[in-house]
Amino acid sequence: MNTSDLIYDWNNILPPGMKHPGPVLLNDESLRDGLQSPSVRDPSVPEKIEILHLMEALGIDFLDLGLPGAGPRAVEAVTALAREIVAHKMKIRANCAARTHENDIRPIAEIVQKTGLRIEAATFIGSSPIRRFTEGWTDDFLLHTTEKAIKYAVSLGLDVMYVTEDTSRCDPETVKRLYSTAINCGARAICICDTAGHATPMGALALVRFVIEEVVKPSGEKIRVDWHGHSDRGLSIANSIAAIIAGANCVHGCAIGLGERVGNTQIDQMLVNLKLMGIPPWDQQDLTRLKAYCQAVSRATGVPIPKNYPVVGDDAFRTATGVHAAAIIKAYHKNDVVLANTVYSGVPSHVFGLDQIIDVGPMSGKSNILFWLERHDIRATDDIVDRIYQRAKQSDHTLTDAEIMEGVDAGVKPR
Repeated sequence: MNTSDLIYDWNNILPPGMKHPGPVLLNDESLRDGLQSPSVRDPSVPEKIEILHLMEALGIDFLDLGLPGAGPRAVEAVTALAREIVAHKMKIRANCAARTHENDIRPIAEIVQKTGLRIEAATFIGSSPIRRFTEGWTDDFLLHTTEKAIKYAVSLGLDVMYVTEDTSRCDPETVKRLYSTAINCGARAICICDTAGHATPMGALALVRFVIEEVVKPSGEKIRVDWHGHSDRGLSIANSIAAIIAGANCVHGCAIGLGERVGNTQIDQMLVNLKLMGIPPWDQQDLTRLKAYCQAVSRATGVPIPKNYPVVGDDAFRTATGVHAAAIIKAYHKNDVVLANTVYSGVPSHVFGLDQIIDVGPMSGKSNILFWLERHDIRATDDIVDRIYQRAKQSDHTLTDAEIMEGVDAGVKPR
């Protein structure tokens, strides 16, 4: 029997009028917005290039190369990444962050000239009433700054994504005026931002629908709508899914949720969910290098991956619980890897190039021990099993391989 026939999937039962989104794009901010975390190390250029190649292998659509207006170090890294994309004829498309100021936009055009790579300028400005009040900005100032920056970028031959910071706390009229001005001046992508991590899924849904209905459709232009979220309320993945259901074309994120405060949307978890939801093109994308990508970002930035982190954490597909392990083992003994990887997991490990791990600990049964011995090609005897079992029950932790081996008779050798 097909394993999918054994699962009743409530996720496919949608409310009236709601449908699964069409093709979804992903924009990786790991090497720009992700590096705004106060705890990260800025990776070296070779490390960034390694990460770039892993993004390409995963099929990620866009990469934020950095903010070259920040200074020479940023220009060096952005230029190196741009040249790498050109040299290897990569499919991934590039953008660079820029404040709505000529001094930030000009370096992007200069890098385009030097490398020959087409780079989109992601020009950003604050939008919410609370930000405007704090900065002393008037509506006219925002509109004038927006118009001047986008027209300047377009005059340099750059594609433009117009980014409004803190959109999720901005009033509807300002949202309409800013995005409409940007589109009229030549921006062909707009980015709706939940900069402070304020949004809930219903808020994200409402905001994206508002922008599409009140700005994008009336413009008559073909506009890409992006969603950029943060995890302050722990809702970034849910918000991003709500945004694409509402009609957003592209979601921004960072590997392992890097970013300021508690971080950005976890792009690796977006990949997992888009794959499992059957959303194109991710339903057909090979994601077996997802863990390698996350590990590379972790090493390069000095940010550890929590053991219980979804999919790529050490414990994601690991169990020492007797009842759970017993079910997985029974599935393995049916010679059905898919069944084994699905019976106690909502994420099939093999889809991401990973395996279920059965450990032995204080909550284990003897089936855990028998399976462990079988996997290590060690003949199980009653004495060996009992010795390991008693040690596990007296332990306050999952046994290490070395501790299990201490329970194996010294004279027993692998077959």
